[in-house]
Amino acid sequence: MIIIMHPEATPYEIDNVVAEVEAKGWQTHISRDSGQTIIGLQGNGQPIDPFFLGQMPGVEDTMAITQKFKLGSRAFRPEDTTFTIGEVTVGGQQLAVIAGPCSVESREQLLETAHAVKEAGATFLRGGAYKPRTSPYSFQGLGEKGLELLAEAREATGLPVVTEVMSPTKVALVAVYADVLQIGARNMQNYDLLNAVGRAQKPVLLKRGMSATLEDLLMAAEYILSHGNNQVMLCERGIRTFDNKYTRNTFDVNAIPLLKELTHLPVIADPSHGVGVRRHVPPVALAGIAAGADGLIIETHPDPDHAASDGAQSLTLEQFARLMEQVRAMAQAVDRTV
Repeated sequence: MIIIMHPEATPYEIDNVVAEVEAKGWQTHISRDSGQTIIGLQGNGQPIDPFFLGQMPGVEDTMAITQKFKLGSRAFRPEDTTFTIGEVTVGGQQLAVIAGPCSVESREQLLETAHAVKEAGATFLRGGAYKPRTSPYSFQGLGEKGLELLAEAREATGLPVVTEVMSPTKVALVAVYADVLQIGARNMQNYDLLNAVGRAQKPVLLKRGMSATLEDLLMAAEYILSHGNNQVMLCERGIRTFDNKYTRNTFDVNAIPLLKELTHLPVIADPSHGVGVRRHVPPVALAGIAAGADGLIIETHPDPDHAASDGAQSLTLEQFARLMEQVRAMAQAVDRTV
């Protein structure tokens, strides 16, 4: 249930409603949109009579939320969520463009990439310091050394840093260096990790699991939101289907407008993992923008053919620059900016 307070409700009236429902065992989550306060109820408290609540001073209306996901739903927050990271407002008219290598391999590789993507128009730098790999014998990342290099690249370029965290025990460390904590597809339903990043109160990029439904993704986001951390970006990165002979995954472009309808959270498109083939990344990226995505995350590398991970789907620096020209044209066509 959500309780919609009148726009002119006083702080005393809001506090009184909160006290009433919390006395019955409910947890409350308060959202403020366009001057109106909305109180969301969570948990398994005692039954509450909506008529009684509706008669309390300051209450304009009550509404049952039928979806399993509550805090992320449009019913709870009709307006799009926006938040600022560095100088970029995510979820607004400007598209967020996150670019960089799959893995941080060296200082030279990262700084070359960071300067190139900044010049081309990227607004965030991505790079993996810890890498979840299918094989235990594959490159696993540089760890804290990689985080230090990402911080150095941010200092040199001004680009906020997006990097993956894989374990609840590493959240505090990664949060020291990163501006955005990424939850990878393999960890989308790692609930201890979701709770940990929720408590960290840092922006989160939550990737859809490779076999996850949209409701699975939204319920995963709910774990983060339940800690009062509203700075969550959802990421469509392709799902496993019956045909992976020609592509790595199937990019679910349908998911983007559906998510924009179901939730107020920003949606980021990841065409690199979605298709997994370098030459097909640009058209899929443009399709994501056309479908309504609030941004892109693109793997970019100075020498993809010799990358330590995901070279086949990484654009060269020159290819990324050309893609950004196309992104600007597509953004203008759908009334967005870059």
